[in-house]
Formats: sequence, structure tokens, C-alpha cells
Amino acid sequence: MADAKGDEVLAETQMPLGRWPILSYGVGHMLNDITSACWFTYLLLFLQEIGLAPRDAAIVMLSGQAADGLMTILAGEMIDRFGHFKLWHIGGSVLVGISFSSVFGGCLLCTILGTDSYLVRTVGYSFFAAVFNIGWAATQVSHMSMVNCMTLNSTSRVALASCRNAFTMVANLGLYGIALTVFALVSAKACSDIVLQYRWIAYVSIFVGCCFLVVFYAGTKEPTLQSGTDCKKSSRISWGYWFKKTLYYQVALLYMLARLITNVSQSLIAFYVTRDLRMNEYSKAIIPAIIFCCSFLVSVVLQEIKWNSRRLKSLLTIGAILWVISGVAVFVLPSQRNNLMYPLAMVIGAANALVMVTTIGLESSLVGDDLNGSAFVYGSLSFLDKMSCGIALFVLESYEESISCGETRGLNTVSRYGTGLIPSCFAVVALIVTSTLKLQDTPTRRPHSSAALEAPLLV
Repeated sequence: MADAKGDEVLAETQMPLGRWPILSYGVGHMLNDITSACWFTYLLLFLQEIGLAPRDAAIVMLSGQAADGLMTILAGEMIDRFGHFKLWHIGGSVLVGISFSSVFGGCLLCTILGTDSYLVRTVGYSFFAAVFNIGWAATQVSHMSMVNCMTLNSTSRVALASCRNAFTMVANLGLYGIALTVFALVSAKACSDIVLQYRWIAYVSIFVGCCFLVVFYAGTKEPTLQSGTDCKKSSRISWGYWFKKTLYYQVALLYMLARLITNVSQSLIAFYVTRDLRMNEYSKAIIPAIIFCCSFLVSVVLQEIKWNSRRLKSLLTIGAILWVISGVAVFVLPSQRNNLMYPLAMVIGAANALVMVTTIGLESSLVGDDLNGSAFVYGSLSFLDKMSCGIALFVLESYEESISCGETRGLNTVSRYGTGLIPSCFAVVALIVTSTLKLQDTPTRRPHSSAALEAPLLV
């Protein structure tokens, strides 16, 4: 009787998921995605507009990244042990909403202590940046690791990851649409007006993200596979299992490099287009929007490809090469030719899509059917991503000079290096690592172990 019931459950979990469960799951990361887009694009600019020096603004960013990285490891371990994906997701989302509004809403610690000293402001913003990233990590790891425990059907797993990726693009485009609207409605005649613009962007972003969370919680059930035959606690995979895999280190390095390329360039592009290329303030929304539009379109095209190891490596190589070319072009582009930034943004968007989609595909291929270790893999790789990005931005901003509102700069600037040349260097390293990959198109241990290479990454 027990065996028959287990076979029935197993058969049910191998059936394809319907459109509604896939859609409701896909929107579950919208709050994270839209606040993350705002965080990486406008946080450093916002903190410097309110009076923090570039180095101290980078400290705020680094404190958040460090907290995020540590939380990904903790969340991954706890979720692998105890499950309760939605509980972690809810708790993380609450922290994200409260802390994000506190960072862009003003120095709450200054209000509590009744002082507006520079040190208290730096500490206050750093604290809430850490809280924001702790909540963000809990939400991210729980949401990503749900995929392998929601279904055993490889096509449905691809569809879940694809839908999540599609709404990541929607969130980013939505953020820049909100920013463009705010820039048009709230005129920036003084630095205080610029600060007000960013606060409105943050508040509207939280509201939109929370609306999508309602859909996620209403339409997504708590995954049951973590208590079933393929996810028993007694069979939880130890960390050492992954550390013995060469592919783990290769995928970790490639994922870290991909995130460095996209996040470092995204964090400094608002500085680059307004202060280096001397474009108008609308460019702070238009250029990033072009990048994400092209990323989305390329991602849609990628769904038509039948994936295998050769194509995976080839497209990752193409994406890295495009970044090498476009990064160098961004670095040498003079302000008199700033109109060339529009086609360059299109190339960058295509390169971002190729790099990110293929590295995420490598993550899925690495996990395979090792369900009880999936949260650790996503958490540990995210840890590398967050720490490396935080350190990279801190080092770059340490060489940045303070600048008054409306002041322009010379050609040899940190934002030129961070938006162009340094991501190109990361892309060169990615090319080298990609050439060492040895992937298999046929399963070697379990029947679904290479499913990520047998179906489109985006549907």
C-alpha cells in the first residue's frame, strides 16, 4: 500500500505543471528584482547626492553585500535541512520592504538618536543596507531552490526557471519605466529635488513588487518533494560532495564573473552617462532600459535553441567576446560622441543575456537531481557573487573623488573603468575558464542529470 502510494506521488510530480503554477512562481521574485535594479543603478548616486563621500557610499554598499553573502550560506543550509521555502520567502520579503524604504527614505537612525552627524548617517545607512540584503538573500535562495523540489519534470523545471528569468527582465524594465516617469514629473532644480526623485522611485518600486508577491503567495503551494522520496532529510547532501567536483569550481567562477560584469557596470552606468558622457538626466533611465530590453529580446530568441554542451559553451563565449568589444568601446568613447552609447547599450544588453542565461544554465546542470544540495549550491555561488561585487565596487569607489551636484569630470574616471574596461577584463577571464569546461550531454548518474542541457533555458 505504501509503495503504491509512493509510486502515485512520484508519477504526479513527474507530470508537467500548468500555466498558473508556473506564472505565479515566476512573479515571486519581482520585489527582489525591482529593488535590486534600483539598488545597483541608483544607490551609490543617491548616497553621494545626500552628502556621503564616494568611499563611504561604497562602505554602505559593501556592508549590504557582505551581509547578503553570509545570509545566502546560512539560508541555503537551513533550507536544505528544514525546508519551509515559503516561510523563508515571506520573512525575507518583509525585511526587504521595510529596510529598502528606510534606506531611500532617510536616515532612520539619525531620527532615533536625534543627531545628523556624518558618522551616524554612515552607520545608519550601512545597518539598513545589511538588513535589506539579509532579507533579499533569504528570498532569493528560497525562491531559486524551490524549482527542483516543485516538480521532477525536466520541462516544467525549465519553464519555472524561464518564467522567473522573464519576470526579472520585466522588473528591471519596470524600474526604469518608473524612473523615467519620476524624472519627467519631478523636476531636478537642486540636489534636494534629485534626492526626492530617488525616494519616489524606491516607494513606487516597493508597492509594485508587493502587488506581485500577493499573486505568488496565492498561486504557489509549498513544495512537497522535500518530504518525499527524492528529498528525504536523511539523504541531505554534504558540502564536501560539491567541493570534490571540478565543475562546481568552474561554474562558481563563471557565475561570479558574470555577476561582476553585469552588476559593476550597472552600478556605475548612471555616473558614466551623466557625468562622463554629459547626457541628460533621462539617460539614467533610458540607457539601462535599452540594455534590459535587448537582454529580454535575446533571451526570448534563446528559447528556440535546442541546448547541448557545445552550444552552451559557444554562446557563453560569444557573450564574453561581445562584452570585451563593447567594454573597450565604452572606455574610449568621448563625450562628443555620446549618441553612440545607444547602439553600445544594445550590444551590452545582448552580451548580458548571453552571459547570464548560459551561466544560470550551468548552475542548473550542476545541481541536476541532487535536490537536497540545491540550496547550498545556489547559496554558495550567490555568496561569491555578492562578496566579489561588494569588494569590487568598494575598491573602485575608493579611488573616486567627491563631486558637487551638477559638476562634470574629465575622461580618466572610475566610472569609465567600472563601466567599460574592468568588465571587459572579467569577460576575458570568463573566456579562459569557458575553454576549460568539460560538459556531458548524456546522463552519467541519474536519468535527469543533464536535463538543463537538453531543453531551452527560456520558454
